[in-house]
Amino acid sequence: MSVWSEDFNGCSLEEVLRSQSENRAWSKELRLRTTALVNSRLANQINQADYTASRKLVQDEAAECRRRANLLDTQIFRLTVRPLPRQG
Repeated sequence: MSVWSEDFNGCSLEEVLRSQSENRAWSKELRLRTTALVNSRLANQINQADYTASRKLVQDEAAECRRRANLLDTQIFRLTVRPLPRQG
C-alpha cells in the first residue's frame, strides 16, 4: 500500500477514487496472501506457529484495509452528495 494520509481536505473526487482503487488492489493482495498462507500450511510447508504469526499479521493488515475503505467511502459520499436546498 502506498503512503496513506487521512487528510482529504483539498483532495478532488478523482484523487479519492484513485486512493479507493489502490486500497482495493491492496485488499486483493491481502486475500491472495491469505490463500497462499493457508495453502502453505495445508501442504505442511510451514509449521503451526509460523502460520499463526503470519495469519495475525495479515488479519491486522486486512482490518486496516477495511478501516481505510470505510474512510474512503465516507469521503466519496461527502464529495458526491450535495445538500438539499433549505425549505423556507
